[in-house]
Amino acid sequence: MKTYEPLVIGLAGGTGSGKTTVAQSIVEAAGAENVTIVPQDAYYRAQPDVPFEARAMTNYDEPAAFDSELLVRHVDRLIAGQSVERPVYDFVRHDRSPATVTTPASPVLVIEGILVLFDAALRERLTLKVFVDAPADERFIRRLERDVRDRGREAQSVITQYRRTVKPMHDLFVEPTKQHADLIIPEGGRNRVALDVLACYVGRTLVGRNGG
Repeated sequence: MKTYEPLVIGLAGGTGSGKTTVAQSIVEAAGAENVTIVPQDAYYRAQPDVPFEARAMTNYDEPAAFDSELLVRHVDRLIAGQSVERPVYDFVRHDRSPATVTTPASPVLVIEGILVLFDAALRERLTLKVFVDAPADERFIRRLERDVRDRGREAQSVITQYRRTVKPMHDLFVEPTKQHADLIIPEGGRNRVALDVLACYVGRTLVGRNGG
C-alpha cells in the first residue's frame, strides 16, 4: 500500500531548451529507481489513414498535435500507482508505432514536453510546474543536432520546419505557458544554481512524504 502521493513534476519549455538535462538532475536527486519520466512527444496523435506526404507536413508544435486525453488518463493511472503502456512515436514515419513501452508508477513522476503546461487538465495534476528557458538560437542549434542525429532528418528539412512551424508555434503557444510555472530555469541545464534548488526540493519532498 502506498503511504504517500507521488510528486508529479511538469517540465515545459521550448524545443532544445534543456528539459532533458533538468530531468536528469531530478533522477540524480531522487535516484533512478524512484523516478518515472513520461515524454509528451510520445503522445503525438496517431494518423494511420493520412498519406505519408501529408503526415510529413504535420504541425507537431501546436496543442492539437498531441493526444492530451490519453496522456492525462495515463498520468491518472500512474498517480494511482498503476503501470501504463506508453505509446511510441515513429518520427521517421511521422506516425505512432504499434509498439508500446511498459511504464511503471514511481514516487516521482516527471512529465516532459514543450506544451506540458498548456493543457489545464494536465496542469491540475502537477505538484510542481517548471518552465525551462534558453535563448532561441541555442534552442535551434540543439534541435537541429538532435533531429539529424536521432530522428533521421535532413538538416534542410529541420530548418524549413523550424521556420514554418516551430518558431511561430513557440511564440504563440509555448512561451505564454511560462505564466503557469512555479519555477523558471533560465539557461536550461547550464543553470547549476536552479538545478541545485530543484534537486533540494525533490529530495526534501521525498523525505517528507516518506515520514523522514
